[in-house]
Amino acid sequence: MVRHNNQLPHNLPQLQNLIKRDPISYKEEFLQQYQHFQNTVAVFEFSPQLPNKTLEESSMFIAQVAQCYPEELRNFPQQLISLLEKHGTVLDSQVRMQICKALILLRNKFLLEAIDVFTVFFKLLHCQDKALRSFLETHIITDIKNTNAKKKNAKLNTALQNFMFTMLKDSNTKAAKMSIDIMIELYKKNVWNDTKTVNVLASACLSKITKVMVACLKFFLGKDEEEKSDDSDSEEEINPKEVMMANKFNKKTRKRGKQLDKVKKLAVKQKKKKSRAPIFNFSALMLVHDPQGMAEKLFKQLESSNQRFEVKLMMLDVISRLIGLHHLFLLNYYPYLQRFMQPHQREVTRILQFAAQATHSLVPPDVLEPLLKTIANNFITERNSSDVMAIGLNAVREICARCLFAMNEDLLQDLIQYRVYKERSVMMAAASLLQLYKLNKPEMLRKKDRGRPTEAIGELVPTSYGEINVKDYVPGAEVLLLEDKKGDDIEINSDSDSNDDEWVDVNGSDDEIGEEEDSDDDLDENNGDDDDEKVVKDAKSVNKKLTKEEILNRKKEMAQKATLERILTDEDFKRIEIANIRKQIQPTSKGLKRKLEETGTESSDLVKLGDIENIYKKRKHDKQARIDSVRAGQQGREKYGYKDNRLNIHCSKTNREKRKTKNFMMVKHKSKAKVKRSFKDKQIALRNHLLKVKRMK
Repeated sequence: MVRHNNQLPHNLPQLQNLIKRDPISYKEEFLQQYQHFQNTVAVFEFSPQLPNKTLEESSMFIAQVAQCYPEELRNFPQQLISLLEKHGTVLDSQVRMQICKALILLRNKFLLEAIDVFTVFFKLLHCQDKALRSFLETHIITDIKNTNAKKKNAKLNTALQNFMFTMLKDSNTKAAKMSIDIMIELYKKNVWNDTKTVNVLASACLSKITKVMVACLKFFLGKDEEEKSDDSDSEEEINPKEVMMANKFNKKTRKRGKQLDKVKKLAVKQKKKKSRAPIFNFSALMLVHDPQGMAEKLFKQLESSNQRFEVKLMMLDVISRLIGLHHLFLLNYYPYLQRFMQPHQREVTRILQFAAQATHSLVPPDVLEPLLKTIANNFITERNSSDVMAIGLNAVREICARCLFAMNEDLLQDLIQYRVYKERSVMMAAASLLQLYKLNKPEMLRKKDRGRPTEAIGELVPTSYGEINVKDYVPGAEVLLLEDKKGDDIEINSDSDSNDDEWVDVNGSDDEIGEEEDSDDDLDENNGDDDDEKVVKDAKSVNKKLTKEEILNRKKEMAQKATLERILTDEDFKRIEIANIRKQIQPTSKGLKRKLEETGTESSDLVKLGDIENIYKKRKHDKQARIDSVRAGQQGREKYGYKDNRLNIHCSKTNREKRKTKNFMMVKHKSKAKVKRSFKDKQIALRNHLLKVKRMK
């Protein structure tokens, strides 16, 4: 009797282990399994939609040992690819997943080119299989990242980018959306952060597929993906205060301990989320080849689209950022925004933000004037609430901060009158607008509104629309020639009794800016060279009366010398910045003016929504703040409530005092008030009383 002890044909994991250890000895068993695989494939092609466990096991087995027999299996990868290309959409989900895993295994063993695998995987994105699409997306991102880890594979990247660009034009929505998600994720991982990727995504912003367009718009806006539903559900189900109180007073259990740890993690996560600054893809917006064309096409699509209002807001946001960053001209954009500038409009503060964001110094003033008048007529009127008026004034300030010529003198005079308004929020918003023009364009204000002229205002050079005041030196660099040995900054004060290490301006008549007095000892302490000391001595010359122009010219010469003849360090720039800030505070006439608050005159590329919604008012305290305020007010005062006025606390109390501590049922009969009698009862009582009196007589 022949005993069949060879179980290897039916035990593939054991055979796989033996083949990896000794491929030559077990070649015959492998060829037997490979022939079995070929027969299974031949039968499988007659009904590819049916599940086939044998095909799954055989394909994974051969993929595991493929590196041991490269010559025999040179056609095996292409055979799997052919199966997917031919029957990919009708295959059973388990069979399709196992074949994809086998191809990934061959790719990891470098037995298959990446472009061949990605080509078939992108075609599989058409399948109605969410698990497969998610699996393939993760693999594609990981594989491309690993391929470009040590060195950029330009050939592979170019081929894949071209293929993805064709996928964006695919009629299948899910495949196009998945391609966009892959490109965005690779950009975030700094793998495909080049101009080609950005411009492909820019072209996808004009896609007819809403999901693709929204994904690209969110990419350029830098918005994070929405939180997962399980995280939000857990935050709603668990109340942190209840869990912590239960864990403190109730019985300690493992469940309560886990809940407490979970609540602490959620609290830390929420705190980090609030403190995290928003991320914007400035680099992506700056890499767009044709920003003017993109803005025009996107705006044209916006005008004719019937998308949801949220999608339109995204399109408006992207257009405004393109206009502001690249200083584009899209004159029809501003009248379009005017249609939505009503206090009752949904998300009106964001629309005002877009208007300010799309403003720059080259926008024609006659285009922005109607915009400002619309804001003034719809928001800055006394028929609206104080918050609405403050928001309108803040929006006007943000627009004027980017284009000072947008405002005309008549409208400016009307708006700054609100600085004496009864509501603090409106008063502060109007004061910030006044301060903006006081520091940057004081000639538009009346003389009484300009305030005391400062040194920074004296250095301003009036410009017209489109004119740029370019300097060949660093403004404020003259302070570097006036520093002492310790490197302390020399303050510009108007006090004649200042310290020895200060640069003093002593003011003369109205036509004279000031007299500069200082001892020669201070000049000797300067650690500069002889030329620097000469320049400083020239600035502090014997001529005690200098005109305004002469002082400005001398400071300009000193700034040019400091800029050209030395290398400025970070510390030097800090000193220069401090000196320029002091110029905005330091008056040119006698006497010191109080330091001003931040005026917000420095305009960034993007407008913060908080700058428009910044309303100066006393906010309502939360519960804990109110409790703390009450506790603070109770300190140092007598105890509130019943006061025991007995001279001797050990003596007895009155019955009325004792009644307060008794049970209510014991004193219930004493709490009954007298019942008011009716008129008839009073008549009967009076008759009985009179009869009784008569009988007694």
